[in-house]
Amino acid sequence: MDPKLKITLPAPVETLLRRLCGAGYRAYAVGGCVRDSLLGKEPDDWDVTTDALPEQLHEALEGLTVLDTGLKHGTVTAVMEEMRVEITTFRIDGDYSDHRRPDSVRFTRDLREDLARRDLTVNAMAYHPDEGLQDPFRGRDDLQNGLLRAVGDPAARFEEDALRILRTLRFASRLGFCVEAKTAAALSEKRELLRAVAPERLRDELCKLLTGRDAARVLREGRAVFAVVLPELAPMFDFDQQNPHHIYDVWEHTLHAVEACPPDLVLRLTMLLHDCAKPLTFTVDFRGDGHFYGHAAQSARLTRQALERLRFDNETVFRVTRLVALHDSDVLNTEKSLLRWLRKTGEADLRLLLKIKMADNLAQSPHYSRMEAIQATERTLDALVARAPCFDRSRLAVKGGDLMALGLHGAEIGAALDGMVEAVIAGTLPNEKEALLEWCRREASMR
Repeated sequence: MDPKLKITLPAPVETLLRRLCGAGYRAYAVGGCVRDSLLGKEPDDWDVTTDALPEQLHEALEGLTVLDTGLKHGTVTAVMEEMRVEITTFRIDGDYSDHRRPDSVRFTRDLREDLARRDLTVNAMAYHPDEGLQDPFRGRDDLQNGLLRAVGDPAARFEEDALRILRTLRFASRLGFCVEAKTAAALSEKRELLRAVAPERLRDELCKLLTGRDAARVLREGRAVFAVVLPELAPMFDFDQQNPHHIYDVWEHTLHAVEACPPDLVLRLTMLLHDCAKPLTFTVDFRGDGHFYGHAAQSARLTRQALERLRFDNETVFRVTRLVALHDSDVLNTEKSLLRWLRKTGEADLRLLLKIKMADNLAQSPHYSRMEAIQATERTLDALVARAPCFDRSRLAVKGGDLMALGLHGAEIGAALDGMVEAVIAGTLPNEKEALLEWCRREASMR
């Protein structure tokens, strides 16, 4: 216990603690909110733990909005000033037959017993403004040392809830922490238990991990775990590319590419999977050089398979799969080429594609750097977009109604609009209303 340490609590949380203590109960802020506060970060949410039983909480918090959100596990949610605070009774968990949630819980009056059931020491701290920090498992020391250590026996913690395996790696990525040796060994030993976890839960942890500051390092150190979550990754491990353009094997190239791009989820997913089919498409020429003809299309196929299995939303599946398919395509540094790319992908994804090409190039041999050429293409794109050129229907000087007035209907209108865009991009037709309408009349008369 450290009574001198002070954490600034949001007013609703302090009110809840005062109300519960005033009713004769013990109550503390607990878990991630305490951890983040000690790190100087603003917590995303606040949780409270108390020795009050669920039925006693309603009486102690009379007049407040209290929702029964998890009575089976002793949890209610108080809503104050548009803030939702989960309040859970001190408890001891029973067996975890599904390796995910306890079959039963037993309420206790002992805060230490409640903290002992939690996953990591840095998440097993509690705080009350009058008592200070309650830290029976020395989570604050691990926090200061940048270490993630399981509470008690790490194998038992991961047996109870297999998602803790990925959750621990997610914290390592986002906080930049290392995993303590025994905890790391248990992560690997128990990794097959992840197969029992719902795909949506794996997806959510993976997304948070990939956008963390240390994603590449964690992927490298935990690759055996990630092969369970994404078996498409495993063939890349230690696969020699046998090509002078590459100084890393396929997996190391992938990790360097992930590290080289900003922490945007679509970018990171694309870089993680962009070369996943290289081992499937590997050939060697007469000089002994390795090649991967068609790997982009095959990687896109595997990417769609992986993302759909993890229940990603349709837009993310479409964008990432398309970017993987296009990552090896040439984007020429000419306005005409860029206009066609803008028409094909839109501005946002074309800019992502250029970032992907930069990250891919940074993960290859420096003797074959194309960075200056890619950056020059990006500058040309900036100048082109600043002039607001026509590269899709919305930028044409005519609309569908103008074509209806000419007697066009249904699919004829769409075909005419697309034809005009192509002609404008090719430079054979100015984007001017009269010129476009005359083009339509001429096309219609020819048909």
